[in-house]
Amino acid sequence: MAETAQKIIKINLAELLQILNEAYAEEWLAYYQYWLGAKLAAGQMRTSISAEFTEHAKEELEHADMLANRIIQLGGTPVLNPDDWSKIAKCKYEAPQEEDTITLVTQNLASERCAVGRYQNICDLCFGKDYETFSISAHILKEELEHEQEMEDFLKDMDLTKKIS
Repeated sequence: MAETAQKIIKINLAELLQILNEAYAEEWLAYYQYWLGAKLAAGQMRTSISAEFTEHAKEELEHADMLANRIIQLGGTPVLNPDDWSKIAKCKYEAPQEEDTITLVTQNLASERCAVGRYQNICDLCFGKDYETFSISAHILKEELEHEQEMEDFLKDMDLTKKIS
């Protein structure tokens, strides 16, 4: 536990740790959603989408690592039991309803939009009050915005391909 890290923030520590643990749980769920989607994807643009899902899974895992480190630095404990991830997450894991790429991309787009809101809220909460958490959240927000755009681009490309066919 870093004593100075706790002293310099100007936010309720318990509230911040709860929010960071929710985000931490969501990142693990996002990791699994992308990882599994990369394995199951079938149909239009499967190769490109599977590769992108694999890259996104790697980044979601990196986000979980960054959040765990910050939680520990603030004297907290990351959620210890994976069974609790879905209980505390506000951005939920969507089990694949179908293996087709359109469904998987649509599900991941919804998850990314939730994540964008999550990290924008953390940035708003921490701006001028907790520079390190703000910095981490801004970095993750940037990547989540990129993920959202990539999912939207895939859907547009798939729609265009249908119209051309």
